[in-house]
Amino acid sequence: MAARVEASIGSEIGEETDERGSMWDLDQSLDQPMDAEAGRLRNMYREKKFSAFLLLQLSFQSLGVVYGDLGTSPLYVFYNTFPRGIQDPEDIIGALSLIIYSLTLIPLLKYVFVVCKANDNGQGGTFALYSLLCRHAKVNTIPNQHRTDEELTTYSRSTFHEHSFAAKTKRWLEKGPSRKNSLLILVLVGTCMVIGDGILTPAISVLSAAGGLRVNLPHINNGVVVVVAVVILVSLFSVQHYGTDRVGWLFAPVVFLWFLFIASIGMYNVWKHDPSVLKAFSPVYIYRYFKRGGQDRWTSLGGIMLSITGIEALFADLSHFPVSAVQIAFTVIVFPCLLLAYSGQAAYLRKYPHHVEDAFYQSIPKSVYWPMFIVATFAAIVASQATISATFSLIKQALAHGCFPRVKVVHTSRKFLGQIYVPDINWILMILCIAVTTGFKNQNQIGNAYGTAVVIVMLVTTLLMMLIMILVWRCHWVLVLLFTVLSLVVECTYFSAVLFKVNQGGWVPLVIAAAFLIIMYVWHYGTLKRYEFEMHSKVSMAWILGLGPSLGLVRVPGIGLVYTELASGVPHIFSHFITNLPAIHSVVVFVCVKNLPVYTVPEEERFLVKRIGPRNFHMFRCVARYGYRDLHKKDDDFEKRLFESLFLFVRLESMMEGCSDSDEYSVCGSQQQQQQVRDGLGDGYESRNLSTFDTFDSVESVIVPAGGIKRTSHTVTGSSQISGGVDELEFINRCRDAGVVHIMGNTVIRARREARFYKRIAIDYVYAFLRKICRENSAIFNVPQESLLNVGQIFYV
Repeated sequence: MAARVEASIGSEIGEETDERGSMWDLDQSLDQPMDAEAGRLRNMYREKKFSAFLLLQLSFQSLGVVYGDLGTSPLYVFYNTFPRGIQDPEDIIGALSLIIYSLTLIPLLKYVFVVCKANDNGQGGTFALYSLLCRHAKVNTIPNQHRTDEELTTYSRSTFHEHSFAAKTKRWLEKGPSRKNSLLILVLVGTCMVIGDGILTPAISVLSAAGGLRVNLPHINNGVVVVVAVVILVSLFSVQHYGTDRVGWLFAPVVFLWFLFIASIGMYNVWKHDPSVLKAFSPVYIYRYFKRGGQDRWTSLGGIMLSITGIEALFADLSHFPVSAVQIAFTVIVFPCLLLAYSGQAAYLRKYPHHVEDAFYQSIPKSVYWPMFIVATFAAIVASQATISATFSLIKQALAHGCFPRVKVVHTSRKFLGQIYVPDINWILMILCIAVTTGFKNQNQIGNAYGTAVVIVMLVTTLLMMLIMILVWRCHWVLVLLFTVLSLVVECTYFSAVLFKVNQGGWVPLVIAAAFLIIMYVWHYGTLKRYEFEMHSKVSMAWILGLGPSLGLVRVPGIGLVYTELASGVPHIFSHFITNLPAIHSVVVFVCVKNLPVYTVPEEERFLVKRIGPRNFHMFRCVARYGYRDLHKKDDDFEKRLFESLFLFVRLESMMEGCSDSDEYSVCGSQQQQQQVRDGLGDGYESRNLSTFDTFDSVESVIVPAGGIKRTSHTVTGSSQISGGVDELEFINRCRDAGVVHIMGNTVIRARREARFYKRIAIDYVYAFLRKICRENSAIFNVPQESLLNVGQIFYV
């Protein structure tokens, strides 16, 4: 059965007026906001204290996951800096000086010691920064947050004085929807550029590593190198579904061996060819480099900037390691090894400037060439894997924020929650990566494209960090200004250089990012309009009460799970259902699956349950809350947890009948109540915090017992309050045995005839196409087709 309704939504949808009237008061009294009594477990989610030995071990392991991309930059930096050859040997010293101070200012000072501290409970990336901002200011474009969400143990945020600079900034951001949209677009641009990086990093890293074949085998032409690179890329993307858990233990030794090799060879080249290159540590040679003039020296900054590529993957892959481990690894191993590697190549090029095209492989001593080639190939694969994993993580975060079409997400590791695989994105990345590799066929054009993507990500991060420092860290405005100005001066300088190379390959990430940006923003716009429609057209509680306990229909045995995006109120699809069918299930549960701007929601705080209307209506609401790292469980587990939460709510509600709402009474009686609940639920119950309860028309933050709730009838003694709810529990159990039906809304969005042409294209073609090819909600929850009932709606925007 598919019912259809046509509605128009103006710009004022979802806005509340001051004069709501008595009908609104009636709705509020019968369908009160959810007030969760979540346990305070914040210490469990703070960064743990590690022993010195464990911290060193984690620092070593972080090499393979975090620093693979940044570490393989010596493969291609000098060739992209001097694509037309070296005209003046002194330019090598100036370029080396620029590399040294670029590595010092951007990766070391900015990212490792500042940006990495802006993580969201260990999570990095542009969406992690956006989640932090959403918790400290109401900048989320989909206004589905509630004050009960702030009671989560992982929902950490700071408060500030009303007249502080942070409070003024917060009010400025919240003032209009255009500023919220601008912030969202900024985040999406950064995310799209990182996705572009996930395409370009494997291409340039693998192609550069495979290019070493031409040094010892000069008869091999460039076509063979491209074929070898394509074979490696296809193999890399084809094994992604296995995850990195099985081979991840190899990553750190491979990258550590890589850093050891490039540092040793660098020291050897400095000692053998030209120790005078060490004078590049003086910044005066940067001034002399530009003083000699010429556009080539300015545009060479695009190649020099490739020495700091990988910092965006560094931040996005932060989740598996504490910040202190990442800092130790960079300062002790990565930073000095990279400086030695670049210094060694510069020393070699001072003597053999005509070898700049293959500077890395030409500078390797013949005796260790093939071992170094093998290590370089494996290091390039590890670097590619880091950016691919970062892309998967960002797609998952975008899904949680309603900014990407629903795609399949596979969890590939039982140990690490963040290791995921997105099949659709994987094959798209592979196709685009092969297209870039075969289309350009050389490092220079790919390097130009790579540099454009990286510098835009850096600019986005700087702007987001400015808001983080104000709203989250509450830094003084002078410190914020100093950080922002210094970062923008360096990054805008690089940005001006890559603009000269847009027509030489720099257009590639712009086109890729534009395509993904259109997809993500159009999908988010459609999601927002659907939510506004649900809010605008939700059913009045007075109308529900007027139907009586039977809802004007025959109540047949069974449970109906009505899925909705609303965390309060009765959705419009329910009115369609009961006005078009002659019967309704004996128990109705409105299920809202809501994503929050937190990295995870603990299992014991996942579900919130409340009763809607009087007891004899047998109507409930269940809100399932997820963070952007959480994976939706399969239907069997999700449904089981939902009913466990529902049963526990009914028991707690029956215990509190006739009790006062005061906190004193609830706390005093909590120990006896907890024991009664444990007795009624069985031996598998684990002691949890049940300190306070609300009245029957509010929501309990339900704590689910570890052993589950038995579906047999219970014999409870010693408490008349608990036994009062046994009849309803038995009734719900019988209805569950009779069958569970999943009722989902299928809302279709169309543009009005008078809408502007770009909106008609976005809604009627782009969004409609994305909805057609993306996964259905029923597939995400693995709902059996025989238990699924779709209710169709259509509205115009």
